[in-house]
This record gives sequence, structure tokens and C-alpha cells, in this order.
Amino acid sequence: MVFIPWLAVAQTGERYFSLQEAIDYALVHNQNILNAQLDVEAAEGVVKENIATGFPQVNISVDLADNFELPTSFLPSEFFPGAPPGEQVPIQFGTKYSGNATLSATQMVFDGVFFVGLEAARTYQQLSTKEHIKTKIDVVEAVSKAYYNVLVNKLTLELVEKNYGRLDTLLNETKIMYANGFAERIDVNRVQVQFNNIRVNRQNSRKLLVIAEALLKFQMGLPVDEPIVLTDELSLDMFAETGKDDFSYDHRIEYSILQTRERLALLDIKRTKVEYLPKLDLYANAGGIAGTGLAGNLFNIGNEWFTFGVVGLRLSIPVFDGLRKHYTLQQKKAKLSQVYNSYDLLKNSIDLELQQAKVVYTNSVDYMNVQLENMKLSEEVYKVTKAKYQQGVGSNIEVINADADYKEAQTKFFQALYEALVAKVNYDKALGKLNF
Repeated sequence: MVFIPWLAVAQTGERYFSLQEAIDYALVHNQNILNAQLDVEAAEGVVKENIATGFPQVNISVDLADNFELPTSFLPSEFFPGAPPGEQVPIQFGTKYSGNATLSATQMVFDGVFFVGLEAARTYQQLSTKEHIKTKIDVVEAVSKAYYNVLVNKLTLELVEKNYGRLDTLLNETKIMYANGFAERIDVNRVQVQFNNIRVNRQNSRKLLVIAEALLKFQMGLPVDEPIVLTDELSLDMFAETGKDDFSYDHRIEYSILQTRERLALLDIKRTKVEYLPKLDLYANAGGIAGTGLAGNLFNIGNEWFTFGVVGLRLSIPVFDGLRKHYTLQQKKAKLSQVYNSYDLLKNSIDLELQQAKVVYTNSVDYMNVQLENMKLSEEVYKVTKAKYQQGVGSNIEVINADADYKEAQTKFFQALYEALVAKVNYDKALGKLNF
């Protein structure tokens, strides 16, 4: 008997999640995060690709040719005894079959573009990592709001179920009073209307809860048909005041991303400037050549092939490119100026967002507290009105109106509660305090 509850949970296949557990699951399974992680891996590949260009580059080439018609060359007639002087004599020379096998190696000694490009690739990798972090923050925001939405819808449904039971009891009591002559038919009809409305409201609340859970599972990257149970509970302690004293622009990932973009723009300018510098490469070639009248002799490596080899340094000095690099620098400097202008724009945007989030959060919490008080007062009014009606000193219409006011106060409170939770998430994000 001890294992019966455990077996019941195992059979239903339910998974339990706190808010942090839901966030942790989403950080691993959310499709947007998975794609962002692939971007990071691709950036790592870019860095390794740039590093690879600095290693020795080795190639092997083999060329086997059938010269089915030898090319014609022209030599002065003086090379041929008895030929008329001053003329060109056509002559064909060469072998029908020829071969060439070469092993070539090149090692970069100095290339300013390589070193700047390598630094830029690493900076790009940092940018991809920061974009990955930004995606995570967006997912944390979406999962938090969806999680709170499920909790609020769950509380709403629980309250609707209580209202349903309360109106069901009131309807039965009113019918009994009508049967005993202590109430009129219209009293029963009034309660019946309210009961019909709450019955539809209960059905809608159940469907909304299912949709809210599906949205949460979607944000988490969890199959929408997999049952889950949320373990966190809502509390008014969650709305403790969040200070702004420790805020810094560095807390915002958008600001850090812009700093990285500035670094990339500077490196892009530096890369163009180093194109003015010379390039120095070390190279070496070794191989063999063959020429024969028989195709089979091409594979007679020992007798028909003659080796060769060369090693050297190649210096390339740029002299004039039609001012191409000059105009390229103009374009890149203009883009860097745009980045600098973006700093002021981003700071102003963050300041405005922070101010708005603070005001919305404060107002939402105040409004929620007012609606909570109104709900409590409406409940008390309903209880007193119902007691007076049962004692015969009140009217049925007063009970109906008090019930309607109580349900309206409940609806407003839960709407205000969710708006306050969303405002809290937005304010934490504006402060750069959404943790994961």
C-alpha cells in the first residue's frame, strides 16, 4: 500500500517542474537556444578555419598527358644547314606521352591580414556567444511568463470551482425555499442564470488552463502532449521592491553585444590598413617529369622519370591599387561612426525601458493590492448578504448582485495578479537581472 501513490504518478507519466527547473529544461531543449548554440559552434569553426590558413599548405598534383598531336614551333633557318637564310622553319618536337608529378608546400611567414583576421574571428566567436546568452535571456523571460500564466489560470480555475459549488448550493437552497413557499419562482430563475454562467465559465477556465500549459511546454521545448505538474506557488512576497541603485549598462547583454560589434568594426578597419604591408611566404616544390613514346613507360618510375626541386622566399609588395583600399577605409570608418552613435541610442532606449518598466511594475503591484482588498470585501459582503437572506431579512436580488460583484472582483484580481507578474519579469529584464 505504501507504493500505491508512487505507482499512480508513474503510470500517469507526469513530470514535475519548479520555475527554475522549467527554465533549466528550456535552456537545454528550446529550439531557439539549440540554433543559437549551433551558431556558437559555427563561430568556433570560423576561428579554426582562420588558424588553419597559417599552417603549411601542402598539395600534390599529378598530370599524365597523351600529346596526340605535338605543337609546332618555329626556329630560324640558321639552325638548319642548307636552309635559306632569314626564314622560319616549322618543327614539331616533344614526346607523345608526358608526365608531371609535383609536391608543393607553402608556409606563410608574414601576412598582416592573417593575424588581424584571426583576432576578428575570435571576436566574432565572442559575439556569437553573447547572442547565445541573449537568446537564453529571451527564453527565460518567455518561460517565466508562461509559467506564471499557468499558475494564475490554475488559481482562477480553483476559485471558479468554488464558485460553482457555492452557486450550486445556493440554487438548491433557493429551490427548497421555493418549494416551501419562502421564495418566488423569479428568485430561482435569477440564481439559475448565475449558475448557468458559472458552469460555462468553469468549462472555459479548464480550456484556458490546457492552453496555458501547452504554451509553457512549447516555450520549454517539451512535447505539448506530455503531462506536467508545476510545484511552485504564487506569493505576495514575490513582489518585494527591486532597487535600481546597482544598475549598470554592463548588466544588459545588448550593451555588451554592441561593445563587441565596436571591436569588430575596429578590427575591420585594421584589416584594411594592414593590406598596405608586404607579404612574405616560404615555398618549396619537388617532383618529377617524364616524356616517352610509349604510354606504359610513364609508370616506369625508375628509368623514365627525372626529378626536380626548388625552394625559395616570395615577397609581395603592394604598390598601387587604384585607391581601392582608401575608399574601403572610408566605408568602414563610416560604419564605425554608426556604432558609436548606437551607444547613445541604446543608452537612451535602456533608460526609457527601465523607467517605463519601473512605473508599470509599481502601478501593477498597487493595483493588484487594491483588487485583492476589493475581493476580500466583496466576499464579506456576499457572506453577510446571504446570511440575511437565509434569515428572511434580505432579498434574493441582493444575493445575486453580491455574488456578481464578488466574481467580478475575483476576475479583476487574477488579471491584476498576472499583469503584476509580467511587469515584474519585464522590470527584472530591464535591470539585467534575469538569471539562468
